[in-house]
Amino acid sequence: MLHRNLCVAPCIGHRRFWEIRTICAAKKTPRIEKPARPARKAAGTEGGTKSEETRARILAAALAIFREHGFERATMREIAGEAGVATGAAYYYFDSKDALVMAFYEQSQRQMVADLEVKLARAKTLEQRLRTIIEEKLEYFAPNKRLLGALSAHTDPEHPLSPFGSETKAIREEDLGFFERAVADSGVKLPKDIAPYLPRLLWMYQMGLILFWVYDRSPNGRRTKALFDQTLKMLLLTLKIAQLPLMRPMHRMAAELLRVVYDEE
Repeated sequence: MLHRNLCVAPCIGHRRFWEIRTICAAKKTPRIEKPARPARKAAGTEGGTKSEETRARILAAALAIFREHGFERATMREIAGEAGVATGAAYYYFDSKDALVMAFYEQSQRQMVADLEVKLARAKTLEQRLRTIIEEKLEYFAPNKRLLGALSAHTDPEHPLSPFGSETKAIREEDLGFFERAVADSGVKLPKDIAPYLPRLLWMYQMGLILFWVYDRSPNGRRTKALFDQTLKMLLLTLKIAQLPLMRPMHRMAAELLRVVYDEE
């Protein structure tokens, strides 16, 4: 009898173990399925737009500070405060005030190009085309005249903000393209050793006018308008005279001088 009980006990215990395990398993909390993770947005969409907006806001703030306090006195901390961002964030987008000015140059060029394309398409003569190009600049830069006055101190080609330097070459070349187009569309005829220099000379003429305008304190820029009107007439008359046969002896001298000026000997 004892032997029988000893043999049955392990079997009963084993069965009891599996019954208890089954009951516990049934009482477990049902597994909750996690919702599927939403698809990730394409990189550079929302984040890129926000970044561009922040950059534009910092640049707009910088121009406002430059107009109010001047370029030299303005600080990156002031610019960041005006833009509503941390100073470190301002430096993240623009590492210096010079970088802000370069961005201003590039933005200005982009915004003027579309307008110039439309206006130049309507112009019929060289005078109209030159007026269109130069007046567009004077009108566009009017709100930032004070900034241009401060930047006029950086004309040395070695300075990164100089309009004659290597850092601004791409902007300068694009602007020169409008003068090349104006000359070509107007059918200006000059000797082949002089003709290639004409767009560059016209660009320099524009820069001289802008510099005069920056420091012109006359009401509504009256002196600048007078200078522009009179010098443009003289320039157009000079181009007509240059096409006369009797001016041929001067062509060679002029070509040699231009090669020296532009260091193309």
